[in-house]
Amino acid sequence: MSLVRAVRLKTARLLLAGIFLILASVSLGAEDRIHKVQNVFDPHSTPAHGILGIAWIVLAICALIFVVVGSLLVYAIWRFREKRGDQGTEPPQVYGSNQIEMAWTVIPLLIVLVLILVTARTTIEIDEPAFPADALQIQVVGHQWWWEVVYPEQGFITANEIHIPVSSEDDPRPAIIQLASADVAHSFWVPQLGGKRDLLPNHPNRMWIEPEQTGVYWGNCAEFCGTQHANMLIRVVVDTPEEFEAWVLNQQRPPREDPAVAGGRHIFETMTCINCHAVGEKGAQNGFGPDLTHLMTRGTIGAGVGETSRDDLYQWLKDPDSMKPGCYMPDMKLSERQLNKLTDYLTTLK
Repeated sequence: MSLVRAVRLKTARLLLAGIFLILASVSLGAEDRIHKVQNVFDPHSTPAHGILGIAWIVLAICALIFVVVGSLLVYAIWRFREKRGDQGTEPPQVYGSNQIEMAWTVIPLLIVLVLILVTARTTIEIDEPAFPADALQIQVVGHQWWWEVVYPEQGFITANEIHIPVSSEDDPRPAIIQLASADVAHSFWVPQLGGKRDLLPNHPNRMWIEPEQTGVYWGNCAEFCGTQHANMLIRVVVDTPEEFEAWVLNQQRPPREDPAVAGGRHIFETMTCINCHAVGEKGAQNGFGPDLTHLMTRGTIGAGVGETSRDDLYQWLKDPDSMKPGCYMPDMKLSERQLNKLTDYLTTLK
């Protein structure tokens, strides 16, 4: 195979692979209410639209550079290839050209200047917006390996799942998220709703999202933070205003006191569970483990490793390491009877 043919074949494969990945990212999950695919090419929030705009500009400029450089490379290989009758003679050598050197200096500078201006404008629009006085305030704290979610104005705490109302032009409802870390460096990222934001110990950060479509959006920690970094998932549930108000009212209610599961509640309150977790006013209030007051209203347990079903909850209590190896949830060596009672109690926390 000739060198020119090999270059053409490799270039074609790279282009086809890139087109396939982009089309796959755009098409997957676009019509599903649960957006499990982290699709940066399908933004559903104001900041995400701005980020995608920059991405398309950068991709277009880079694609143009690739085409120009690739075309010149292929032309040079073809034009100056060794021909029959050359007898090994060397073509004329060009040792300098002021015009060419000016071109490959000025043009890249102009490209970089354009990218700086566009990026700076979008960054200012995203980082310094004018928020309405009634914007929703949320605090998110990254832990190894779960998310603590605090609604300070509403007065409750949840975990691994954020609920916010949908926004519209007539009724803008941005959510301002204050970010912090309890241990190591984390990074909050829900691709369809906004860019990445780092969570660093003793260094508060902030971001905001303004979703324009209801649904469930999946995100994750985007900064390696230890053994279970890949299983530190976050769900953002975008509700209608009515659904959001109903959810808030339910979260503000005290935990259920079902006499039928008094045995399981006794196990929770007398064993090590209460040292890490809180249920209402009882238990640890230090955020060492997720607040369980309304555990069963969430879609997942263990920051996304299991569903809030009885079977997954039972397995999580029985052997947390089998679901999330290396996690800090201890195996309490409970008997089957204790496991069933504790599971029955936790499933009533709605």
